Amino acid sequence: MAKNNDKQEKKLISDMLADFIQENRKRLIIGIAALIVLLGGGIIGMSVRGALERRAISRVETLNERYEALRFDINESSKAEEVRVLLEELGAFAGGHTGYAGSRASALMGAIHGDQKNWGEAEQAWLAAAKKGAKTYLAPAALYNAAIASEEGGNADAAIGYLRECLAYRDEFPAAARAQFAIGRLLESLQKTDEAIEAYRELIENWPAETVWTNLANSRILTLSGSNS
Repeated sequence: MAKNNDKQEKKLISDMLADFIQENRKRLIIGIAALIVLLGGGIIGMSVRGALERRAISRVETLNERYEALRFDINESSKAEEVRVLLEELGAFAGGHTGYAGSRASALMGAIHGDQKNWGEAEQAWLAAAKKGAKTYLAPAALYNAAIASEEGGNADAAIGYLRECLAYRDEFPAAARAQFAIGRLLESLQKTDEAIEAYRELIENWPAETVWTNLANSRILTLSGSNS
């Protein structure tokens, strides 16, 4: 008797579900179709984004080729117009792109301004490259170059700040030990001897395998400690 009741209950539920589907089939079909469209749209969107990214990267590499062709004569008056046009195109491109392509374009602007010793413009371009490429390997290198431009422009404090930001990427940045040494060197230039010694000690502690930089750091610690005694 119980088995029969179970069968009847299951049949009742099955019939109810069948009736519900039958009565609401149009809505269900529309709902499923909408889901397919959304999923398909997502796939198409990813495909379109991928194509746009590839096109952007191709474009910025073309701009890089133009820079490479100019770089050795970049300060020649005969090349001034080509450089101006290239900077204008790079600026327009960077303004419309983020990620790798936008960062690369800003970095090229930083390189050009650096070649021309326009340190303020170089610093700003490298900072833009770091911001646009914050999730790429370009970020720490851009921050390092911003520090160089800032130091060349006479602002050692800002340079130290950029180097410290750069070290947030130290596991992905091959020149991290060099950046740490630069912090110590800049602190020395500011007559902040105790802080410089501490920066060199951090280098020795955190990059023991970087023997060139640890040896230099040890040498500076000995020199600075002797001058303090």
